[in-house]
Amino acid sequence: MNETRRRRIRDRSSGTATLVSEGCRITGVITGDCDFQVNGEVEGDCEIDSNLMLAKSGLWKGTIRAGNVIVSGHVEGDIYASGNVEITDTARITGTVSAEAIAVAEGAVVEGMMKTTGQSKPMEFIEKRQPEG
Repeated sequence: MNETRRRRIRDRSSGTATLVSEGCRITGVITGDCDFQVNGEVEGDCEIDSNLMLAKSGLWKGTIRAGNVIVSGHVEGDIYASGNVEITDTARITGTVSAEAIAVAEGAVVEGMMKTTGQSKPMEFIEKRQPEG
């Protein structure tokens, strides 16, 4: 398996991300071609050509359109990624998730539809958790 397929989106991020700090609230449309990390709240839509990371404390109300998306917080709206979406165990999404590939951690809550636009066959992964017993 190619090593680049094993690396997570956040490991591939380059440069410093634009940060929306916890306690900060933004209303409106966000655009850009750099990485964004949202620890606060956003009410509105975005058109981002790079990576969007929504932290555990983050809340997004609106439509997300980005290259790659990592969700650890709460999204009330649709996510459209031209690349990949990673949904962590603390994520809660109400809406459609559409991406080339979608990874969902155990414990995540997705109330809506998920659509993959990439390969038709499932990608193989390596289970790293040890069985109990």
